[in-house]
Amino acid sequence: QVRLVESGGGLVQAGGSLRLSCAASGRTFRNYAMGWFRQAPGKEREFVAGISWSGGSSDYTNSVKGRFTISRDNAKNTVFLQMNSLKPEDTAVYYCAADRLGPGTRMAAYDYWGQGTQVTVSS
Repeated sequence: QVRLVESGGGLVQAGGSLRLSCAASGRTFRNYAMGWFRQAPGKEREFVAGISWSGGSSDYTNSVKGRFTISRDNAKNTVFLQMNSLKPEDTAVYYCAADRLGPGTRMAAYDYWGQGTQVTVSS
């Protein structure tokens, strides 16, 4: 069992930065690949970024490549999403999730989800 709690969301102007954190409970955190997804109003939840259990590999959706960076600290059971050069279209609720086998890009691959944190980017 892995419990996930996101933090760090908020309101930021276009071009600004935010750093999201996802704190995980349980000693098995390091066994899981981790991912960040987002869901904008009226849209389906979409994959944003994923990172392997070791942190040695990562993947991003095309729209955030070069702007977002996913990282993890297994000693602190935490995964991060550094978001730079934010755009209004990045506005969404951001969710972290744990994937025993991944990191996958599909929601169905993930076993545990957090409650989400709101990110709003004003123009």
